[in-house]
Amino acid sequence: QVQLVEAGGGLVQPGGSLKLSCAASGLSFSRYIMRWYRQAPGKERELVATITRYGDNTNYVDSVKGRFTISRDNAKNTVYLQMNSLKPEDTAVYYCNAFYEYNERYDYWGQGTQVTVSS
Repeated sequence: QVQLVEAGGGLVQPGGSLKLSCAASGLSFSRYIMRWYRQAPGKERELVATITRYGDNTNYVDSVKGRFTISRDNAKNTVYLQMNSLKPEDTAVYYCNAFYEYNERYDYWGQGTQVTVSS
């Protein structure tokens, strides 16, 4: 059974930092592209950051470039999202996603972790 478990969310003041983690189990982690999405109240889910299987390539939505960093540790089956200079508009539920496609499509989601940026 595949599980993705996010942790590290919480309440932080504007300008502060948080580091999210997503621990995966039940899958061959290094085969998967890992992504972080977020969904704010009343808005559609948005892709925030992507990291390739061995971490050699990353991509970010424009609104977080220079502030967020995605990384992974394949030995620990964990992906991270370091979030700096947080803004109120970063407030959302953040979801971890694992994606792999070869003949078949494998697409798994975590339960989400709440990030609230407020003074």
